[in-house]
Amino acid sequence: MVNITPDELRKSYIDFMKRIGASQVPSASLLPENDPSTLFTGSGMQPMVPYLLGEKHPIGNEITNIQKCLRTVDIDVVGDTSHLTFFEMIGRWEFNANENNYKNKQIDAIWNWQINELGIDPSRLYISVFKGSDDWNIQKDTETIQIWSEKFKSVGIDPIVEDNPYKYGSSRGGKIFLYDEKENWWSRAGSPLDMPVGEPGGPDSEMFYDFEPNGNLLDHPASDSERFLEIGNNVFMCYKKEDIGFVKMQNPNIDYGGGLERVATALNDDRDIYNTAFFVNPKKKLMELSGKDYTDDLKSFRIILDHVRAATFLINDGAEPANSDAGYITRRLLRRAIRAGKKIGIQGNFVGALSEVYIDEATAYEDLLSNKKKVIEIVNKEEALFYKTLQQGELEIQKHLKNKGKITGTDAFYFYETYGFPLELTEEFLTESGYSIENKDSYAEAEKKHADKSRTASMGKFKGGLADQSTETTALHSAAHLLLAGLREVLGDHVHQKGSNITSERLRFDFSHDKKLTPEQIAQVEQYVNDAISSKAVTYILELPKNEAKESGVEGNFWDKYPDIVKVYTFKDNKGKVWSREVCGGPHVENTTKLGKFSILKEQSSSAGVRRIKGVISK
Repeated sequence: MVNITPDELRKSYIDFMKRIGASQVPSASLLPENDPSTLFTGSGMQPMVPYLLGEKHPIGNEITNIQKCLRTVDIDVVGDTSHLTFFEMIGRWEFNANENNYKNKQIDAIWNWQINELGIDPSRLYISVFKGSDDWNIQKDTETIQIWSEKFKSVGIDPIVEDNPYKYGSSRGGKIFLYDEKENWWSRAGSPLDMPVGEPGGPDSEMFYDFEPNGNLLDHPASDSERFLEIGNNVFMCYKKEDIGFVKMQNPNIDYGGGLERVATALNDDRDIYNTAFFVNPKKKLMELSGKDYTDDLKSFRIILDHVRAATFLINDGAEPANSDAGYITRRLLRRAIRAGKKIGIQGNFVGALSEVYIDEATAYEDLLSNKKKVIEIVNKEEALFYKTLQQGELEIQKHLKNKGKITGTDAFYFYETYGFPLELTEEFLTESGYSIENKDSYAEAEKKHADKSRTASMGKFKGGLADQSTETTALHSAAHLLLAGLREVLGDHVHQKGSNITSERLRFDFSHDKKLTPEQIAQVEQYVNDAISSKAVTYILELPKNEAKESGVEGNFWDKYPDIVKVYTFKDNKGKVWSREVCGGPHVENTTKLGKFSILKEQSSSAGVRRIKGVISK
């Protein structure tokens, strides 16, 4: 294993990108601000969307960061060598770039970091490039092919271009593989066919590490083989879809993203991501707690290592275990980890001890270190609650046996889904009671129906992972700022935003307050918002140093996650009255005449110490 710690790898990347001119911004929260389309931040690109679409970034046009990410679609496949639910994504963005050199600048940067700084063997690096599309009259990305070719030549490697990888794989010595839009095109809508008029997009160029140089000659980067692992993707957002077709943008954008843990995997030259430095000490702790070796049960160890890590970061960012929304994912992760712990023989509580290892090693995330005590208390409480749930599951199985005289596979899945009672525990309990599961195949059938239903729901919930910036949603976003100001006016300065979900139909707004609002208070808050709207307040945008904004009393609730320069949005009327002043990234209406009448439809509890309001605007 290469002797480099996660912190050293993070520092290597950021220091390198700063040296070549990029400005660093901190990681955004795992829980996106003002983005109703997704529960979690799933990529480094996601918080950058407003700037990729043309909004000016407060600290410049060349940005770098390491973004915490979480992808729920990978929960059920965790247990193999490469999948993670929580991961860190390194990024570099260039907005309004120079079309004459932006591709060369990006490829040069990532080549020099990976090859010259880290020492990755260039003979193990493979590239994919967009082959062009006759259907859309978009040319082959010959510029990118040429740039990569020169890089390979500089280290004595023949850059053979393979234009038919599906037929020949790597058998003809290909180094640069050409693919169509299914593999090497990026837009928020996916395929060029699905892009609306006015939407930007472009070809991308992905980088892969080869773990089996002498492997199957028909393998190639887009094949199902585990031989190649993607370690980074350069998106060249240089086209805009117009009525006449795709038009080149004069000032394109760069969006580079790479998995930090995957880069570490390549450095290790070991396909197993759980053998990287990110998991060395947590793995030792888990072996100590279980008395088992990692190789005794690879899948269970990987599930525990990934899920506890993900839950630890989720709780720190505000997603405490719950029965809905983001908190449900945290609960699901922890319970799956606890079940896997039982499978490898752990008796009693263990999640808190493992979570502590991750926290102690997360020196790059100061907020997690400072919240250590709280996070571990929440983890321990959830673990104790789940053990009670398991006891309840046993009682329900006994009751079902008494009434029905049998347990089918469908029943077993019901116990799992309702009480979190896993199949293997149901089987153990039945064996001890002299029974066995009847029609066990129906468990898999019920599981598949549930998975299909969940996947369908997720496609609506997580589509694109990008905020809807329609006129209606923008209006409700501005109304949410006025709502927060109204709540602070009526209830007090202890009120801060704890989360929001804004669609084109309504806003849902969570805020810190430990009592139910009275009808009088709700009416007063409504009146504040509507008075602000009637005042014809204008939206002013000011860029300020973060500390100056905070000290001047600007409202904000994620100060440690904001960049050094922030955007302050102020709603002020022509009499000089300030109705709202808050840190945000937009978008907002130009003035409140764009809004209609605001109404609060519902006020209720969201979680301990947090209330939730549902509001709408009517014309």
